[in-house]
Amino acid sequence: MTDAFKIYTKGGDLGETSLLGGTRVSKNHERVEAYGNIDELNSFIGLIRDQDIAVHYRHVLIRIQENLFVAEALVARDPGKQIPDLPMLCEEDILMLEKEIDEMNDKLPPLKNFILPGGDAAASYCHIARTVCRRAERSLISLNQVSPVDLIIIRLLNRLSDYLFILARKICNDHGSIETPWITKK
Repeated sequence: MTDAFKIYTKGGDLGETSLLGGTRVSKNHERVEAYGNIDELNSFIGLIRDQDIAVHYRHVLIRIQENLFVAEALVARDPGKQIPDLPMLCEEDILMLEKEIDEMNDKLPPLKNFILPGGDAAASYCHIARTVCRRAERSLISLNQVSPVDLIIIRLLNRLSDYLFILARKICNDHGSIETPWITKK
């Protein structure tokens, strides 16, 4: 195997990594934490895609995963350096999520209560991904307070968490599973 294809570089053995642009930072740097959270989210979305769900959802999830790779790259870049040919996110990526949310929501019974996460294994994975998405969003907001973040990434994650919630509901509905309402103790 040539060096170009080795998965390990040994460059991080002392607890540092490189941002896109070459700047070395600690592996617990806010920027690394933020793109790491997006990477974790992307992995959970892959897990959802591997479940028994409609082909249409799988195609949408692939597009979402591709957009998350772009988001990771945008967050991983050194804000002080120009990176040529870096892909970008656009308003169309957010509109696609909104369209999918609206189409699924139109086919679901209206919510009358909060629902407890669960009801179906695939739906449960959606709920886990939704909470990871919210954490990724929070880490981007924290990062943005100290170093610039493209706001479209925060918007994308905000909409994606909504999409994952509705997808969980739609999967339960498609599979004939029961959503459990949260009933407060009186």
